[in-house]
Amino acid sequence: MRLSSERLLFSVLTLFFAFTHSSLRAQEPEPTQHEWVIRQFKTEGGVVLPEARVVYGTYGHLNAAGDNAVLLPSHYMADMHGYSWLIGPGKALDPTQLFLITSELFGNGRSSSPSNTPEPFHGPRFPAVTIRDNVEAVHRLLTEELHVRHLRAVIGFSMGAQQAFQWSVSYPDFVERIVATAGTAKTYGHGVIRLEGQIAALTADPAFNKGDYKSPPEKGIQAFSMVWAGWLFSQEWWRRELWRSEPALGSNFAQVMEHFRTSFIPGADANNLILQMRTWESHNVGGTGRFGGDVEAALRSIKARVLYMPSETDLYFPLTDARYEAAFIPHSRLVPIPSLWGHPAGAGASPEDQRFLNDQVARFLREN
Repeated sequence: MRLSSERLLFSVLTLFFAFTHSSLRAQEPEPTQHEWVIRQFKTEGGVVLPEARVVYGTYGHLNAAGDNAVLLPSHYMADMHGYSWLIGPGKALDPTQLFLITSELFGNGRSSSPSNTPEPFHGPRFPAVTIRDNVEAVHRLLTEELHVRHLRAVIGFSMGAQQAFQWSVSYPDFVERIVATAGTAKTYGHGVIRLEGQIAALTADPAFNKGDYKSPPEKGIQAFSMVWAGWLFSQEWWRRELWRSEPALGSNFAQVMEHFRTSFIPGADANNLILQMRTWESHNVGGTGRFGGDVEAALRSIKARVLYMPSETDLYFPLTDARYEAAFIPHSRLVPIPSLWGHPAGAGASPEDQRFLNDQVARFLREN
């Protein structure tokens, strides 16, 4: 089963691999797109945005009891389609039974972002936003716009997993369960160093001009893309040349490398890329007010049942970090994903990964 060239490009952009064989595509449900605006939204850093826009998608409908809502928050530069590997016939999430909400992070170019916000907050002047800012905005969306008072689950991959953990700490009585795949409750030092290296590669291009570029800093984005690609998959994935299973990447290593250099995130805005990296690297559930920076205390406070699914070969969020955190979460189950696909294993990168994730998530949601 192979990805089309167009869909593979999108998949690399959003750091997951959604398999799009025509027979599956025909069955894959599409979300309904919406946009919600929060007036005078105050960020955690104290900056007030006159309008904060949240783009989101919905599948299905909220039932009369109001107990069938599941939130799927987006990951790095992704949109509302980032969870198609979990949604649909034969998968863990059935939109005929559940009300699914797929929210989009600030900075993805659709929700409020450096690229689409007018002055005085355009481009590099857009304020830093945290995972907690994103959770707060979506909590207001759920309660004020959609009238959701309880979530059966928050299911998140990568930065979506960061949001899932934050939901369980910020709103412990609002969320029944969380599923976190390939993402942790805090970004530790090694992750910050990686992200700073990618930011440095991007901003070294003179065309970046401190974020006030007149045209995209293409050399900087290409340098960023190459650094990012080196961390995306496992070393074993590269040694075994598993890229050969996806012909759209190229027929030899040189072509694959050039694909990642020039087509990794086509059309992406550099300031958006940086904003979401800063959101990623600053995350720590321990920073939630009452915990004073103590991640262990924050993890101990979690009331929700937790299915914690790191990828065994993830270089972004290593398995050792997940094991450390899981030891403090009262009602958690640590289930590593046995995969060579590195970080994208947490979003069903291979057919085997997708089956494993769907089986585990479906079982977890059925448990009493």
